[in-house]
Amino acid sequence: MSCSLFEFCRLQELKTVRDFLFQNQSKESVEEKNQTENELSWDTSDWESGWDNGDNKEEESASSTKVEEEPSGHSQPWLQDCVVSLSPCADLLVVAREQKAAFLSAKWRTDDSGREEMTLAVSWSGPLSTEEGESVSSVIAIPLASQKRSSTGRPDWTCIVVGFTSGYVRFYTESGVLLLAQLLHVDPVLRLKCRTYEIPRHPGVTEQHEELSILYPAALVTIDGFSLFQSLRACRNQVARAAAAGSDVVPPPPLAYKKWGLQEMDTIMDHSSAGVMTLCVFDQMKNASILGGFHASVKGSPPAMSQFVTVGSGPYAGFYYAVEGNSQPLLSHVALAVASKLTSALFNAASGWLGWNKNKNEEEAAQKQKPKVEPATPLGIRFGLPDSRRHGESICLSPCNTLAGVTDDFGRVTLLDLAKGVAIRMWKGYRDAQLGWLQVQEERGDREFSPSASLPRRHALFLIIYAPRRGILEVWAMQRGPRVGAFTVGKHCRLLYAGYHLMGVNSVTSQGWQLHTQQVCLLDPTTGALRTINIPFHLALSDKKNERARDMHLLKRLTAVLKSRDMDPDTLEREVKSVLLEIKHPAIKKQALESLLSNRNAPVSCLTNVTSALRDALKHQADADEVEASLLQLCSSQLKLLQLYIDIQQLQSAANAEDCPENDSLQGIEEELSRVGPTLQRYAQLSSKPLVSFAQDSPDTPLSAQAFLAQLECAEDGEVKVNRRSDAEWNQLGNFMFWGCLCGKSPTHKVCDTLQLAGISPQQLLSLLMSVWLQREKEVLQKPVETVRNLHTLLIALSNMDGAVEESWDPQSVSPWWQQVRFTCIQSHNAAAALLAAFVAHRAAKASITSRADSKLQSEWEAVSLELEQWLVCVRQLEDVLVLQTLMLVPSPQGTAGGAVVQCSIKTLLEGGTGGIADSVSKWVFRQNMAPEQLKEILQRKESEDAGDKKEQKVAGDGAEEKENSHEDADSTAELLLAVCQRFPDSLSPDLLFAHCCWEYVVQWNKDPEEGRFLFCAVEHLKVISSPHIQLGISTMMWSTFIVKRFSAAAFLMEKVGKAPKDRLCRRDVGIGDKAMTSFLGCCAQLLQILMEADSAMEEIPAPELSVEEVWSGAEGPASIAELALEQRGVHYPLVQHHWLLASLLHAAMSFSVKVKPLSLFDTKGKNAFFRDLTTIQLMPSGDMDPGLVSLRQEFLLRVLTGWVQAIDDPSCSPSAPASTSLPSDGPKADWWPSLCMDLGALLQVNPDILRRHLVCELYNQGLDLRAEEAILQVEDKDVLGSQLLVLTGQRLSYSLLHNQNQTQAAMELLARLPPTLCTWLKAMDPSELRCPLVSLSKTARLVSRLIEMLPENHAQYTLALHLLEAVDVLSLSTED
Repeated sequence: MSCSLFEFCRLQELKTVRDFLFQNQSKESVEEKNQTENELSWDTSDWESGWDNGDNKEEESASSTKVEEEPSGHSQPWLQDCVVSLSPCADLLVVAREQKAAFLSAKWRTDDSGREEMTLAVSWSGPLSTEEGESVSSVIAIPLASQKRSSTGRPDWTCIVVGFTSGYVRFYTESGVLLLAQLLHVDPVLRLKCRTYEIPRHPGVTEQHEELSILYPAALVTIDGFSLFQSLRACRNQVARAAAAGSDVVPPPPLAYKKWGLQEMDTIMDHSSAGVMTLCVFDQMKNASILGGFHASVKGSPPAMSQFVTVGSGPYAGFYYAVEGNSQPLLSHVALAVASKLTSALFNAASGWLGWNKNKNEEEAAQKQKPKVEPATPLGIRFGLPDSRRHGESICLSPCNTLAGVTDDFGRVTLLDLAKGVAIRMWKGYRDAQLGWLQVQEERGDREFSPSASLPRRHALFLIIYAPRRGILEVWAMQRGPRVGAFTVGKHCRLLYAGYHLMGVNSVTSQGWQLHTQQVCLLDPTTGALRTINIPFHLALSDKKNERARDMHLLKRLTAVLKSRDMDPDTLEREVKSVLLEIKHPAIKKQALESLLSNRNAPVSCLTNVTSALRDALKHQADADEVEASLLQLCSSQLKLLQLYIDIQQLQSAANAEDCPENDSLQGIEEELSRVGPTLQRYAQLSSKPLVSFAQDSPDTPLSAQAFLAQLECAEDGEVKVNRRSDAEWNQLGNFMFWGCLCGKSPTHKVCDTLQLAGISPQQLLSLLMSVWLQREKEVLQKPVETVRNLHTLLIALSNMDGAVEESWDPQSVSPWWQQVRFTCIQSHNAAAALLAAFVAHRAAKASITSRADSKLQSEWEAVSLELEQWLVCVRQLEDVLVLQTLMLVPSPQGTAGGAVVQCSIKTLLEGGTGGIADSVSKWVFRQNMAPEQLKEILQRKESEDAGDKKEQKVAGDGAEEKENSHEDADSTAELLLAVCQRFPDSLSPDLLFAHCCWEYVVQWNKDPEEGRFLFCAVEHLKVISSPHIQLGISTMMWSTFIVKRFSAAAFLMEKVGKAPKDRLCRRDVGIGDKAMTSFLGCCAQLLQILMEADSAMEEIPAPELSVEEVWSGAEGPASIAELALEQRGVHYPLVQHHWLLASLLHAAMSFSVKVKPLSLFDTKGKNAFFRDLTTIQLMPSGDMDPGLVSLRQEFLLRVLTGWVQAIDDPSCSPSAPASTSLPSDGPKADWWPSLCMDLGALLQVNPDILRRHLVCELYNQGLDLRAEEAILQVEDKDVLGSQLLVLTGQRLSYSLLHNQNQTQAAMELLARLPPTLCTWLKAMDPSELRCPLVSLSKTARLVSRLIEMLPENHAQYTLALHLLEAVDVLSLSTED
């Protein structure tokens, strides 16, 4: 509400900075200097050791004894002898004296209490002067804005500008690196000042440009801010690159500037550049008349002028005006410097060419010469404030550039109006004063109550005066305002006022920036504290406006009090009451009351007492008509709600709850509870798993009074309405009102009477009761009988309230009261709680209807009404939902696809359509990863239980034996699934369930095609569907929706590559890996096979009729998958077979890595028929095929058979391996590959006997003689086969006799006794063609015996076969010997 000093930063190592700057000072006697040290006592050993050079023994002794040095005597503090400058961002402080300077940068540290605070610590220190005899005379720290788009107003870096007594101006970085140095004038630099860009607050204000002004005793130099900004950035980048590369820094070109020679003033001490201004027409004519006389001419448009104000003596204050455009920037020396550099470079190069040499000493001497200084442009004084005895010392320009404060040697502070050129105010008694300005912006809250709320926010201007002689800091309102603040501070402080912000900002880059700058800071060297001044805007207003602003600050004070957590309740109540009663305006008082009532830190007693006190105060003011009626009504209504909150809280904490009499109608509920008890127990067991939740979201969290008030609202007629904002808050309110009654801890009738007297409608109370009942389902199921009894009591009590059940209600119609309960149960996902509520409501409604019927009819007939019928249907539906939801809660096994549990309710199942139930169960089957065979077994068990057949009972008995060997969880899950299927006999018929499971798996496969098992399971579910009509429709939809696009991509890819593609190509074109694509093609072939079989069986079996249970007949939603399947059109069988042929070829090529272009195996008609809609009739290939195509097809099938034989053989090929082993049902080793090749051969017009003979030869070649003997039986042309096997037998004997490394003596003798014809024939054989040449002689003997049987006696090679038989017999005998 008033001005305040706020410490935002603290300086570290201030004593070390002082010791460093004054270390060359002569040592004074210890007696003169022995005084109490007021500076900070931080550990500065590190800094002192870094700065002390060890040569100055006096400094060592001074630092060791820790005696404060007073270089100028006791009267003047050391900081007043230094040049100090603080960056407007308060992140860099520069302290300089004579030739030395120290830079202190911002750092964050943690204090002892763990709080983060900003400090300024020394980041660099050292000498700055380079010329002999020069010293620092003025310093300024200018932050430069970042040029990045992501910048939000923080500076990129800070440039330190230092003026010296030699006339040099040098620019440094924060680390003390020299960027630029330039001699602008030969006199000492008196003062450096900067002006940065300010966004104009009004359209008529001239936009000021950035500039740096340098004051000399008789000259003023101005440097344009934009060019300075660019030059400094370029110099900094050049220095960084040179440092990184290790090279010398290239000297930058000098800066462009303007120099004005200030005339007609004796002594100049300080200056201010007020920027560009434009005179009005009257002032222009006045000046023209004064300067030019009566006949002076006036220009049409007034010229733009730069205004400079100086203070000193003769006159006391001078006003200078430089017309823009009259003087060009002094660039002559820039051109001379560039020209001299070019000349010297050319001369050096020419001297190198011609062999000339130049004396280096002459060059060095030339370099040491000072640069040429341009003369100043004379600028005469326009007018001044003459005062011969008064000498101005400093001038401080206001942020709005219209006012300036001036100090003089008489101890006065004068306020100047720069536009009029007059002194408008003077203060006396401020010797050695330091000035600063503070501009305060109007707050948004103040603007809301102003009639000009749509206009821009206003600004208030305050002058800050620090009087060091008196140690006081004062705040004065401008222009003629009173003193609004005064602070007693130290006598050795420094008031730091920058008067500028970031350089490099313009109207475009400053959009959306938040400039973090401090306008005025007070530095106290005794504590090292940097403090800023906070001034409320309302202090600049008049009394009438100040009252409203004062109320706003009282409101802020109230907010601050409410936010404080360490205040005890009594103090909080006292503070809040005093602030609230002090506020005058009703609107702000209402806002303050609302803020109090919504605060969670205030206890209920505080809310009640403060609101009551405010109401009493308002009643006393009501006679004077100074208060709005709405505020008084708000207090009364909030007090009523607070009393209701306290009453309910007291009833909850009552020692003994009232005893509820037993009701006869509860007997039926107990019977129903016992009937559904096992299901409720299993549901509670599955739903009791721990869940992660926030503590504040727990239902046991007590409801605060603030949350209670936020949800309730009092109407003008006294009725209380409950505002439903969110489900969590609604449940919390219901929990506060009714959970104690449901648990039996609160008196039910007293609570209901209290709520009824408060005026809350029974419908809202019923909604709150149902919400808390459904939300606390887990607690309800722990004690179902007790909680159900309490719910019944509560429901009866609410039903008996006025306005609950209408008196005119006809029992033959639906009651809105009971319809609300039923609608809540229908929508709820908490199946168990909803079912229990339905039991209670059904009994209560039945009792109500019976009592009404008895009062009207007085008969023994049972009343039948539409209401009870709807309750019967609702209860049956909720029982079904409970069993289904219990099944959904069964957790999925580890390692399977999880997903969220499906939440079931009557509403969701009805909106899901006729297939909604089957869809929910299919999602559960997918989560459980249940195999189709297991699901089929469970469904068959249900059919066996329904049929009661003995044979089926035997199957069930076998299933029971399997149960004993399995886990109990799997048994209970199967029983639960059986119970669900029994409750939904029509919605979960086997074909319907299998159809939905098939569709669910294929949908999941489409989401993750790499999981080939999903598609495999979908096909397996499709196989077990008994109805060919549903099979056909599901297959057609699967093919057209998910399969054909990926299938065609695979076919085109293999056609392009000409072989089984690699994994990278498969992923690129098909979207799956090579292994997944192999599985995918196999599933495609099976799907098309199922489609063909279903199409063939459709004529024999009629289409099934789908039905729904009578209770669920009101389902409205999408049709089930089975219904959509029955609506599908029939397919064209030859086209399906054509695609099956291609799918089988692709699968075989991928399985055995056979090189083939699959589409090239078909003619043009066959290619055009691929990937068409299976329901359309296409032009198919017919007649004899081209022999070339048939040859390609035959070669492909022969390679497939060869690949299969190689796949099934044991890689070791050991003779001791078993001849025949069981083969898997899937993969390259599957036993159905030969029969598939035969079927394909028949369709591809390839002679099947050729394939059979090739299979027999490959099996013998692989050493699989037993499998080969089985395959011989299917061969028709035995003569050709005999000739092929004769060569294979010769290769085996040739390997045994001629090429075996372990040849025996008997084998050599046998070879000598063989007929020459046979011996020559064996030597001509090549055993290397055999993949497994090491075969036992017994197998070879059996093969020769087969040959004798197959070859006729008149065959040309029959004699050779006899010789082979004789040789094998003899070789086997010799081996046995």
